[in-house]
Amino acid sequence: MTNPDNSLAEWFTSPLGQYLQTRELAYFDQAVMDMFGFNALQVGLSHIDLLRNSRIPRRFLVDNGATGHVLAEPTHLPFAAQSVDLMVLPHLLEFSPYPHQILREAERVLIAEGNLLISGFNPRSLWGLYSGYKKRGTEFPWRGNFINFSRLKDWLSLLGCDIAGWRMCCYAPPFARIPWVHRFEFMEKAGDRWWAMGGGVYFIHAVKRVHGMRLITPRWQGKAKRVNALRPATQGMQNKRESNYE
Repeated sequence: MTNPDNSLAEWFTSPLGQYLQTRELAYFDQAVMDMFGFNALQVGLSHIDLLRNSRIPRRFLVDNGATGHVLAEPTHLPFAAQSVDLMVLPHLLEFSPYPHQILREAERVLIAEGNLLISGFNPRSLWGLYSGYKKRGTEFPWRGNFINFSRLKDWLSLLGCDIAGWRMCCYAPPFARIPWVHRFEFMEKAGDRWWAMGGGVYFIHAVKRVHGMRLITPRWQGKAKRVNALRPATQGMQNKRESNYE
């Protein structure tokens, strides 16, 4: 089986890929900094360590190639259910024929209240328009099946994941020559304010919720105290008066 990660990794060495990589690292460095737990996974793009700023002690790069710490398919992860505190899926869904299965597997291994970070190419952007023009070829990343932001939010909601935050980047046109990209640098500064949904790449922070979960608290009080707590208020007042007269 061919690994699309390898071709995508090659694209990230291009000038435009480096332009995007700088922005992705800035986002993930800030996003993972304040997420805690014991186990963190990055699935895909293992040549870029997006967990480098994480404080979680055990961090694993999962890939179906030779560059990851764990060799595995993203649709069948060799991790126990509810064992992962943080999971990162960078540009994985749009290049897989089974994006739903990848998300189901992510939901399976995440603990309750576990964090899921996803990056993807936005089809409703200048990058998406260019992808439609280039899709007849086999060039990365334009050959990918870009997933609409709102559709991905719906998929996550069906899996019981709430959206805790999101943002976008790369509002400038995807020129191959970086000097041309820099000429449109003003679009990066104005994008979040004037064209919030038009970034070429989106980031989603989702949290796995377990609805109906009941927290079991320790029994701090003994049986006698629990019985007293259930007495009617009038009976408690009467006992107090009787003790005052004795």
